[in-house]
Amino acid sequence: MRMPVERGQTKQRVEELQFCLYQRAIHPELFQIRKLKRIEQSRYCAEIWIVGLAHVVTVQTGDQILTELITDDPEMLPKTGLAASFKFRGERDHTQSFTEDVKYILSTQVERMTPQIYPPTHRDYVHYAKGRKMFVSYDEWMGEDGLAPFSFIDYDARDHEFHVHAFHAFPDELTLLKTQSIFEVGKPKITPIW
Repeated sequence: MRMPVERGQTKQRVEELQFCLYQRAIHPELFQIRKLKRIEQSRYCAEIWIVGLAHVVTVQTGDQILTELITDDPEMLPKTGLAASFKFRGERDHTQSFTEDVKYILSTQVERMTPQIYPPTHRDYVHYAKGRKMFVSYDEWMGEDGLAPFSFIDYDARDHEFHVHAFHAFPDELTLLKTQSIFEVGKPKITPIW
């Protein structure tokens, strides 16, 4: 009998991955969360999960919730609240406004490299990422070349914006999946005093 496998416990491939943007939170039980970070600012709160060679980012401002996620199994996710979805191919930009105060901006790139370029690039990212905010290396999936897949997420929590830079390395495919997201939350309305 085949046992169900939570997301993040099996090795993923770039061509299987899909981007999803929701106007709601997604239940954590659907994922094997390898690393988690909560961020609180005056205008919003955010949560980042590393889930295998993918991630989930949820940002809440007031009663508005946006969740960005990368998955290799979109069928297991709810359809309710799905605002955008697409497969990762080459480079892509996506912008979506939800209210006059909430805007989402995304840039993605699937960077395929040559066998000569990928290993030093991989090592440079690992060296840089180890001292940063969120890094998970999957040594159990290491290839004969000694390069382990990894997920690295860096973020910048500004007063009116939450920036997320994610890097997911697929050494077997000589590929790096990069995403850059900006969650913009409205600036306070200034009421004239006269």
